[in-house]
Amino acid sequence: MDVILSSNDHPDAEEIYIRARQKSDQASIATTYRTLTVLSEAGMIQKLHMQDGKARYEAQRADHNHLIDSESGKIHEFKDKRLDNLLKKIALEMGYDVVNVKLDVEGKKRGDVECGCIQIKIY
Repeated sequence: MDVILSSNDHPDAEEIYIRARQKSDQASIATTYRTLTVLSEAGMIQKLHMQDGKARYEAQRADHNHLIDSESGKIHEFKDKRLDNLLKKIALEMGYDVVNVKLDVEGKKRGDVECGCIQIKIY
């Protein structure tokens, strides 16, 4: 869990294993996969299914959304109060209160416009 919490990217299982081995030579790839499954099922981490076929992981938190570059597969994190307010309004109109939002948007980059994402490291 420490490896994921200290990540500023969205590592896959192999990357998590490599980082765990740097902290302890007791880590194994099998233990890494089992631990990721347990943490995911417990709701402590989120498993992201990517277009490259790899699952990537992040700590479970409800404070951001993802914009995934359809060409490079890079994940950009973003927050937008306008979007949050719109989703709350739609939910209220349908008779619901928003409990959690997990939004993944896939897009194609236009030219050399800066992305403005909140993530420190984009992979």
